[in-house]
Amino acid sequence: MLKRASTRRFAVLALVLALVSACSQRGGSGSGGTVEKPAIRVAIFSAVDLATFWLAQEGGYFKAEGLDVQADTGASGQEALTRMTNGQDDLALSTYTLFFLAKNNGTDVKLIADATSASPRSNELVTVPNSPVKTVGDLNGKRIAISSKNAASDVLTRSVMRDHGVGFDKVQWVPMPLPDMGTALAQGRVDAAYQPEPFLTQSAKVAGAFPVIDAASGSTQAFPLTGFGATAKWVEAHPKTMLAFQRAMLNATRASVDRARIEPLVVRNAKVDQDIASLMVMPAFGSTLDARRIQRVPDLLQQLGVVQTKLDASSMITPQASTG
Repeated sequence: MLKRASTRRFAVLALVLALVSACSQRGGSGSGGTVEKPAIRVAIFSAVDLATFWLAQEGGYFKAEGLDVQADTGASGQEALTRMTNGQDDLALSTYTLFFLAKNNGTDVKLIADATSASPRSNELVTVPNSPVKTVGDLNGKRIAISSKNAASDVLTRSVMRDHGVGFDKVQWVPMPLPDMGTALAQGRVDAAYQPEPFLTQSAKVAGAFPVIDAASGSTQAFPLTGFGATAKWVEAHPKTMLAFQRAMLNATRASVDRARIEPLVVRNAKVDQDIASLMVMPAFGSTLDARRIQRVPDLLQQLGVVQTKLDASSMITPQASTG
């Protein structure tokens, strides 16, 4: 009798341990089972666009989906994209212009999740009082600071000039890191600069910079700026991991409507001063990708002659997860 009871207790204990083990491997309640790769690396660059990503990390949204997500911080969106395409990292946050240029150059990239779009007054062309640039009509023939050629800063600047009938054939484009633009303006090394937040507010503070025109107006109003991508090979091999990442980002984006939750993350992770963070205009955060909206990016690249053929955004967008 004692032997049978002991055997039953052992069987029950074994069942409990098996269930606990299975639960510990399950990728969250909505993950549909164990993710293929619980620990993933995401290539990023320090920007306000990462606010929802940081919230997903620190708010436990990744953990709830069975993911341990580590950030690999680089200097730019191009560096993040390179780290992802060469296999150093699993996913990358970059600008949509760079994703489509990579696709145009033969790299099979896929778009996983949205990150940000331009909100009013969050991305502007700015000048300073001693600059010869006073209005958008003064920009052609001047020295304009951009982050890099064919990046969002370049493309949006040319688009808004085109909308106002201003040529850009004689512009001297001056690529430089965004944090350096305020000083370059103050020293007269450039006449105008494309500035997103928080650099927009910082330049106003340190150099007295003021807006010439909102770069996200006219054809580029609410323009898609940044998103997360991966290689097609990675997506094919990790469909459950991808969906878990999407669900975590969707829930974090929903929570980001409370500015009090994301402002401290910007201060801590993007190294933005508290006074700047409290004044700056946040971008519009998103998560789910819409093909019609994202198509605006390759269409503008084609209109400006950056790419010669039409690129189909829908063919690059992966299936999108949903949550209840």
